[in-house]
Amino acid sequence: MSDAVTSSTEDVDVSRRKFLTAATAATGAIGVAFVATPFIASWKPSERARAMGAPTEIDLSKMEPGQMVVASWRKQPIYVVRRTPEMVAALAAVDSKLKDPKSAESAQPEYARNDARALKPEFLVVYATCTHLGCLPKEHFKPGDALLGTDWPGGFFCPCHGSKFDMAGRVFAGSPASINLGIPPHAFETETLLVIGVDPAATVQGAA
Repeated sequence: MSDAVTSSTEDVDVSRRKFLTAATAATGAIGVAFVATPFIASWKPSERARAMGAPTEIDLSKMEPGQMVVASWRKQPIYVVRRTPEMVAALAAVDSKLKDPKSAESAQPEYARNDARALKPEFLVVYATCTHLGCLPKEHFKPGDALLGTDWPGGFFCPCHGSKFDMAGRVFAGSPASINLGIPPHAFETETLLVIGVDPAATVQGAA
């Protein structure tokens, strides 16, 4: 075999070894990527996990008294209202006009089974769906609202069939809705951070 042929064969072998080395390294990198991706993805809840009930956090620090914000948990709208002291104080005055003033027949966690239906009287956290046919009640917080009459104490009005709810989400007598608006599980991780979808005990354990 001539020197030229020998040299050509050696060049082919070197090129082949380089190709195989590069291919092996690339395959290894791909394998690492496939292993790492689920691990990295597990650091954040997926869209499906959020839809199944991953907690929703709301910063309350910028909410003004009397203001309402709309959140979402388990694909359901949630109203969060920062009630004024006057709103809270007026709750007892409408008990005689309500179907279920003590929320005995309505859905809420045990820690929200109180006059304000809340962990903190200042903040109402309530499902934003009417318990009649699931429409979204609208905020009419101003007493004496022109649409609802001079005796209106403030609360929510469902425009679909006319159900009325007070500032604790309790349904007024004469409304098509039979029970109060539901209260979702919720907790305060800090003074101004609301977490919807967990109960207070779980938040305390998580902070420990």
